[in-house]
Amino acid sequence: MQPSIDQTGNHPGFRRVLLWVVAGLIAGGAARVEALDFPSLPSLFKRNTDSLEEMAQAPCGPGDMTMLPSGDYIISCHQFYNPAYAVTRLNRDGIWEPFPNAEMNTRGTGNPLALDAVLGLKCDPKGIVWMLDNGRLGGAPPKLVAWDTNKGKTGELHRTIPLVAPAVLKTSFLRGLALDPNEPFIYISDPASGPDAAIIVVDLRTGLSRRVLQGHFSVVPEENVGLQLDGKLVEARGADGNMARPLAGVGPVEIDRKGNWLYFGPMYGNTLYRVETEYLRNPNLGSGVLNSKVGGFSQKPICDSMALDSKGNFYFGDIQSGAIGYVTPDDKYGGYHHLVLDGRLVWPGGLTLGSDGQIHLFSNQLHRTPIFNSGKNATVPPFEIFRTKALTSRFWPR
Repeated sequence: MQPSIDQTGNHPGFRRVLLWVVAGLIAGGAARVEALDFPSLPSLFKRNTDSLEEMAQAPCGPGDMTMLPSGDYIISCHQFYNPAYAVTRLNRDGIWEPFPNAEMNTRGTGNPLALDAVLGLKCDPKGIVWMLDNGRLGGAPPKLVAWDTNKGKTGELHRTIPLVAPAVLKTSFLRGLALDPNEPFIYISDPASGPDAAIIVVDLRTGLSRRVLQGHFSVVPEENVGLQLDGKLVEARGADGNMARPLAGVGPVEIDRKGNWLYFGPMYGNTLYRVETEYLRNPNLGSGVLNSKVGGFSQKPICDSMALDSKGNFYFGDIQSGAIGYVTPDDKYGGYHHLVLDGRLVWPGGLTLGSDGQIHLFSNQLHRTPIFNSGKNATVPPFEIFRTKALTSRFWPR
């Protein structure tokens, strides 16, 4: 395990603070030191004593992750890796196997239930796994597939819901989902091409879906936010030959334990937004009124994954810093901190709150996939799955 910041002090920000303090003392003592700006200190030191524990190694570059009530890992294999299977599960023998079975992970058979390109995953307290298939690998129609892991020996299909126009666009790239704990609704993030990003609201009673907040500032990428990893800007060349920031629109999406608020934000953005779900569920609410109900909630890093515990603490997969970041209910815009800062976190994602009171996540190296590297695969397996202690060990059933 690589040493954490508090063990070595080997962090650029730490060294700068030391230099400033020394310079202040030389220049005239305490008065000079007091003039220094220290608000960034909590993000460097707070709870960096926590460490990562490697739990498993994914068989593919993971896109998202969820856990069964039993603690079993289920991961989606990111389509940028062109994986053999869309979804896999780590069984009790320590072997990764296609989930829910090989047949549903076989593309091109004409099976309308076959999984093509799954990213978003969520398991509800009853053990039903919801899989969000955006269909952008083999050209399959996008859909939601729910599998009940408690039925029979291998489980059985619970439900499938097609996602169609106008809720879904030709540019749609369905990324994440949040399950309403009290109402029959699912909320989906669609970063699309950026300017046309939106939230999709699925009514489980009717199977119908609606596209809302399209183009709103809370879902589109911020122009002045860029991601730089491995010494270069993370971009991909589009079909028109221009460089672009794929998946830069709304990605991370989460709901509170009572189902009152939906939290979300663009991957390329520094603000976490929220809106009351009662407004999202109202199909008669005009777009202008709904837009006015969205408000900023806190700071956030560049991320495509986040989690929320029962105490209102938000955790983020901080891609730029290679860290797990967090914001407490008391922080909001007042602060953003690092829970874990570790060199093994290379594009951290899949944040999941386990029944063991810990945060589970993976490192997927997405920026090293061919789409970002002129067709070359620069990833360096393994793709580790980690866990680390959260701020609280009490989570509600997810």
